[in-house]
Amino acid sequence: MTEEETPSSDVVRRDRFTGGPAREFLSSMDADRRIFAADIAVDRAHVVMLAEQGIVSEDVAGEILAALDEIEAAGHETLPEGEDVHAAIETAVIERVGEDGGKMHTARSRNDEVATCIRYRLREDLLDAIEATIALREQLLETASEHTDTVMPGYTHLQPAQPTTVAHWLCSYEQAIARDTERLLDAYGRVNRSPLGAAAFAGTTFDIDRERTAELLGFESIVENSMDASSTRDFLLESVSALAAHATTLSGIAEDIVVFANRGFVELSDDYASTSSIMPQKKNPDTLELVRATAGEAAAGVNGLLTTLKGLPRAYNRDLQSATPYAWETVDAVLDATDVVGGAVATAEWPEDALADAAGEGFSTATGVADLLAANGLPFRTAHEVVAVASEDGGDFDAIDAAAREVLDAPLAEYVDPDAVEAALDPAESVASRDSVGGPAPAAVEASLGDANDQLAADQDVLADRRDALATGAALLDDEVSSYA
Repeated sequence: MTEEETPSSDVVRRDRFTGGPAREFLSSMDADRRIFAADIAVDRAHVVMLAEQGIVSEDVAGEILAALDEIEAAGHETLPEGEDVHAAIETAVIERVGEDGGKMHTARSRNDEVATCIRYRLREDLLDAIEATIALREQLLETASEHTDTVMPGYTHLQPAQPTTVAHWLCSYEQAIARDTERLLDAYGRVNRSPLGAAAFAGTTFDIDRERTAELLGFESIVENSMDASSTRDFLLESVSALAAHATTLSGIAEDIVVFANRGFVELSDDYASTSSIMPQKKNPDTLELVRATAGEAAAGVNGLLTTLKGLPRAYNRDLQSATPYAWETVDAVLDATDVVGGAVATAEWPEDALADAAGEGFSTATGVADLLAANGLPFRTAHEVVAVASEDGGDFDAIDAAAREVLDAPLAEYVDPDAVEAALDPAESVASRDSVGGPAPAAVEASLGDANDQLAADQDVLADRRDALATGAALLDDEVSSYA
């Protein structure tokens, strides 16, 4: 190509639509930095398929692929000006190859191209998020295994309710995060489908092989309907929704830790705390407070996507350009928050004496006493009334005996062994008695830990399989591209 023929603007718009104040408004070049590598991969797979189908010659395909190698090595920052990364890369190819470089765009549109690039990159981000949830679960389970006998207060409505253990509390969050992992894996399965070959929305007249490009890019399948393939962004909404659900779980554990730190029930590592700029005695759980805020960021991502996607007509609309950043911002924020929570939990100290002293506050063993009375023949509602009356006088043995005389017209000993009542009033004994499946008794928690570790190992295997599948696709594409060198 001569100097006069070298494109002065991106190859898509040329000179007709390159001026005016709206050009910068239309551009997504900066945001597209994130999908630069994805676009190179998608271009390579498409060009290989075009050559295999005889749509472009092998010589031209080789020149285009060589140009893509140069562009990749030079990096995003060296691309010519363009409306987006897709047009800029194509322009850069034509600058190197000549007009035959434009054959790389045969049988596709930027519509299916960008949809493919987003899915290609997002699936990597989702795997990173899944890996982070698995790492957090592992940290929760390791800490729980060290504290199956560490009694602590449990709350409802932030009021003392029943004694439990640190392990039981940690396992409650591990189980929730396991569901977060499951949701992210489900979302990944629907992200990992290729829209490439759908063209603008109505397919193409060329004899393309959509399954081949899906294979070269490591996708499990294709999005078959060409209109749906090019226009849908429900995979973004599903992914961000799963991330927002996880962020909500993280916000809960962060809030608990902030409250526990306030009450002296947990000591955060200095790495996950800060001090005041004016009050030197302060140790603030700042990182966990920021984790709480992440749930708001993720919810904003969901709302942003919903309002952007709501009511869009088929097929492609430029509004979709504004949809994608919600996904990138959400996954980055939630990934960081997950790592912080894991580190905070793994390095925290749990003061066992302080926790044990607080475990019995507020007559937290009242339910255990009521259960004991019911187990010895009283209707539970009658037992509940006895203990409720006793709670007004402090809830010790004497108060319960006095309440029995008031409500039952008989001393407590006529209904239950006094030694059993004394045991039920002890927080540690109360916890040990709650050995139903999923309960806080050490034996029950240890059984739960075994099941949770088994599920963790299974999810680690699934993650490894997903990563291996992507690596296999990347290796296949590299092999095919190298054959044109």
